[in-house]
Amino acid sequence: MSNVKLRFAPSPTGYLHIGGLRTALYGYLYAKRLGGKYVLRIEDTDQSRLVGDATEKLIDILETTGITFDEGPVIKDGKIVEVGENGPYVQSKRLEIYKKYIDQLVESGHAYHCFCSKERLDELREIQKATGKVPKYDGKCRSLTQEEIDEKIANGESYVIRMKLPADKEFVFEDLVRGKVSFNSNDVDDQVLMKSDGFPTYHMAVVVDDHLMGITHAVRGEEWLSSTPKQLFLYEALGWEPTTFVHLPTVLNKDRKKLSKRQGDVATEDFLAKGYLKEGLINYLALVGWSPEDNQEIFDMDELIQAFDFSRVSKSGGIFDLDKLNWVNAQHIRKADIGYITDLVMPYLAKADFYVEKDRSWVEMVVDAVRGNVNVIAEIPALMKMFYVEGVELENDEAKEMIKLDHVKELLAVFKAKVNEAESIDDEFAKSVFKSVQTETGIKGKNLYMCTRVALTGCCHGPEMVEILKILGKEGIISKIDFTTNNLI
Repeated sequence: MSNVKLRFAPSPTGYLHIGGLRTALYGYLYAKRLGGKYVLRIEDTDQSRLVGDATEKLIDILETTGITFDEGPVIKDGKIVEVGENGPYVQSKRLEIYKKYIDQLVESGHAYHCFCSKERLDELREIQKATGKVPKYDGKCRSLTQEEIDEKIANGESYVIRMKLPADKEFVFEDLVRGKVSFNSNDVDDQVLMKSDGFPTYHMAVVVDDHLMGITHAVRGEEWLSSTPKQLFLYEALGWEPTTFVHLPTVLNKDRKKLSKRQGDVATEDFLAKGYLKEGLINYLALVGWSPEDNQEIFDMDELIQAFDFSRVSKSGGIFDLDKLNWVNAQHIRKADIGYITDLVMPYLAKADFYVEKDRSWVEMVVDAVRGNVNVIAEIPALMKMFYVEGVELENDEAKEMIKLDHVKELLAVFKAKVNEAESIDDEFAKSVFKSVQTETGIKGKNLYMCTRVALTGCCHGPEMVEILKILGKEGIISKIDFTTNNLI
């Protein structure tokens, strides 16, 4: 086991964005490829944005998609419990830990009390914007004496703790995706470290937690890039070695804008509910911003672990292409174990208005026949309907035209006779019957195959005819032919 240790640290403020799942995936893949550990940490210091059961849902979604953790909160017997020696793994339970280091920073002169009101700060920002300056705190409280601070606290004045950044200091770091990055402290704000409610801000908590939990690589979205110098300052002020930073490109829509709910589904659970396989979703997300060396596109999780490296993650945003996701997911549906796919289909099938309980082996045979024509699991029941209903429903005008062709009645009569003569509808019969009908009637090509398909299923396209015949069986084929002959021709 290497000493590499990464973490995924979401906020329980609602659904898990598909971009958040990709961040979790990349960290997981890197940790596992190097034989390291992966930690789940819940960052809930912004108490105003918390959503009731979001933590439970986060844990469930991550487990469902196959992203597992060596340390952090897990659900056992319906309750959240923690696994690991570096807890608590929920930030709101670590307030005393943060306070210890806040006090240390104030004592060492790297942080200070700020009593400025929200109204003053808002006015300051407006003035700075109006004069073309970058909005940032002006340092009004940096020079307060200890006597002034004590007096204000004694008077009950509300305050925050801010970092005291040095002037004109260069912060330089090597990012595994972006390479060498530098910031000047003159362009950085005196960030709030501890809010008036006693909760730390992200910048304080993430540094303390990553250090105490032994995190070697901090993987996060590129929107956090500008906050890195603030964290480097804290590492230096506390005498700690900083983590290695990895800032991932944003997941974009086709218009190259940040993927948001305004353009459609962005929640991981929405994709799973629509019938995307966890394998398909994970496979596709890995490709949104990362390119494997050999242009392979279809991966299982173990293959992704072996292939993934941050060196092949793009600096520019990854485009989320729904068509490509559908294609990748379809490949996984086609190649997966039929029992697994059938298990996933059953809840959708049970909700279908035509559903009646059937023998499991027969259901698997039907699922196997139709799964080559779908992108998501939810589409399978509609294609199975033709095998459940007693009659035949013509799907479109093309099917209606095909069934009315002059030769169809003769074709079906001969086909029915061949089926009646057969002992069983097995592979041998299903493969030979069309040649036999063609020899006897002279009907061939589209007039033979498509017309038979329409007569039995109501559709011009679909599963292989051999599979259709085997699924319907002798009685089913005859019943469909009789219905079509009596009602549709």
